[in-house]
Amino acid sequence: MKNDIALIMALPSESKDLFEQAGITVHYSGIGKINAAFTAFDVIQKTGCKTILNLGSAGSSHFNAHELVEVKTFVQRDMDVSPLGFEVGVTPMDEHYPEAIDLDSYFTHLSQGICGTGDSFETGQPKVPCNLVDMEGYALAKVCKKLDVRLISVKYISDGANDTAHLDWEENLLLGATKLLKLYQSI
Repeated sequence: MKNDIALIMALPSESKDLFEQAGITVHYSGIGKINAAFTAFDVIQKTGCKTILNLGSAGSSHFNAHELVEVKTFVQRDMDVSPLGFEVGVTPMDEHYPEAIDLDSYFTHLSQGICGTGDSFETGQPKVPCNLVDMEGYALAKVCKKLDVRLISVKYISDGANDTAHLDWEENLLLGATKLLKLYQSI
């Protein structure tokens, strides 16, 4: 299966060079939904992969710190057109994927979560129901759905998405990279 998989992570700091040292190609998207969407499209076009594996960090006040969580559903936590009568998280006039994007499970031994993606570093309670937060996943999911490519996404819970999240995130990245590499090698 690894021959048909392209690995996307947001930042080199999330891999701590462990993947490269193990001879694994990582495509880094950069931070945010626009960078993630562009990278996913580019990687799919250039590699012809059938699956994108997204590994990275996420914040959560629901899951335990240092836990690996497979994303079952992505939602947009920063799509807010409520002044025009739409629910928060709904993309108006998008007939294919206006709200949540569901993924098929792959790692059945991991907890599963609903990830709220947004172009902000979340330190509070998102406006949409979700139990972990990131900054790239929904965009990856939407590109993959539109191009009929499978997306598997696993997040290392690096912080509690609270007022110390920025400190915890940086401190926990090496442990997260180690756990994510071990998971990748189990495929």
